[in-house]
Amino acid sequence: MARETRIEYEGACYHVINRGSHRGRVFEEDRTKEMFELCLGETAEKMKWVVHGWVVMGNHFHLAVETPEGNLSKGMQWLQVTFAARYNAKRKDKGHVFQGRYKAIVVEPGKALGRVCHYIDLNPVRAALVGVEQLQSYAYGSFRRLWMPKSRPKWLNVRAALAAAGGLADTPTGHASYRRYLKWLRDEVKAGRERDFLELSRGMAIGSEGFLKSARLQQADSTWRNLDAKGKRQKKELEWSRELQGILRCLPAKLKTDQRVSAGWKAAVACQMKARTDAANAWVAEVLDMGSATFVSKQAGLARRRLLGDAVEEMLTKLKRET
Repeated sequence: MARETRIEYEGACYHVINRGSHRGRVFEEDRTKEMFELCLGETAEKMKWVVHGWVVMGNHFHLAVETPEGNLSKGMQWLQVTFAARYNAKRKDKGHVFQGRYKAIVVEPGKALGRVCHYIDLNPVRAALVGVEQLQSYAYGSFRRLWMPKSRPKWLNVRAALAAAGGLADTPTGHASYRRYLKWLRDEVKAGRERDFLELSRGMAIGSEGFLKSARLQQADSTWRNLDAKGKRQKKELEWSRELQGILRCLPAKLKTDQRVSAGWKAAVACQMKARTDAANAWVAEVLDMGSATFVSKQAGLARRRLLGDAVEEMLTKLKRET
């Protein structure tokens, strides 16, 4: 079976995740975490990556990576193969180190990328390894380097995380404010008021609606496999969006000036979408501003019956002429 296509282009940003083989604790020892971080630094320098955040946990890692040269696959191959070779040599062992292909979620630069950095920085807290107040003591991630500007690697850029936390400056005051922001965010997540935060490790893309519908994502190969539930939903919605745009381009502009929920052109478009795709009624209702899924189903059904009626009438008229 062919592997799924990666979305790669110059300047693309990603949330990258992978786990140890069979969920084993590959990084349980501190020196193994250090080895991985060394490999990450070498990869960033070789591939000219910009790393916006990272954390190494006991059995997995997270990266927020920007690829100016559009070379994520090449870089991840080098990173994982090199680490696996060194890991096995140290243990006098052989075999797979990681559970399989890494997960790479495309991320919109700006706020979305910053939120992914927040998610990454809070990993040790969510795993109950340290509290937010002691997060600086967790050695194997980008948060600690935030407080060490003079020894911070050149390939690490902390601006996205700080900007998305309220436009904070890369100063001691800004760093302290960022820690307070992470504490607030942790509390919001625990209280269930930041449900979307936990979605930042799922799907095929993270960002605004415009980003998700961008040409780069829509041009992705249709053979994506092994997507999680959120990724499959996003892929479906991209396919529906392409079909919808094709239908809308065929409509006279003057028709679309009627923006009522019950506008006839909306019912006709909904009918076409139901005929050509498996688009969910709720999705159609949202993008066409038609109120509810139930209303879409009703209007599309009425439009379909009108079309059938017109077709039958046209056929009868033709028969009368011929007889």
